[in-house]
Amino acid sequence: MMRRDLCLRALCLSLLAAWICILCAGCGNNSDTLADGTYTVVFSTDSSMFHVNEVCHGTAVLTVDRGRMSVHITMPSKNIVNLFSGTAEDARKDGALLIEPTLDPVTYDDGTGEEVFGFDLPVPYLDREFPCAILGTKGKWYDHMVMVSGPTTAP
Repeated sequence: MMRRDLCLRALCLSLLAAWICILCAGCGNNSDTLADGTYTVVFSTDSSMFHVNEVCHGTAVLTVDRGRMSVHITMPSKNIVNLFSGTAEDARKDGALLIEPTLDPVTYDDGTGEEVFGFDLPVPYLDREFPCAILGTKGKWYDHMVMVSGPTTAP
């Protein structure tokens, strides 16, 4: 009788583990299924002060190269001078790999244009927040959470 109970418990635990695996299979991100290429994505942050330029309408360009993802974000100005993939505390450490800006030309609806900073930020996964620290012109690091979601094939 005791051996039968142990077998029944083992069967129940196996079925429970299988059920959990089935349920969790839908919880992963879809970065594993993105083929190498370029995609348009939604780039969102936890701050109205840290966002993409208005001409981008909340979107950015995601590049997948050999399974590694990075998103190019065009800023509204040159007031953010560096990014760091992680926390402000880690960004301040010696040897931290700071993300340098690019110069991105933008043209506004009224026809005026300017050059603003852009950044290529590594993306560890899609559809979940991850930390990103920003360095402003006054030399202070700020912590933020960002999310990259909704990839569609770029035109």
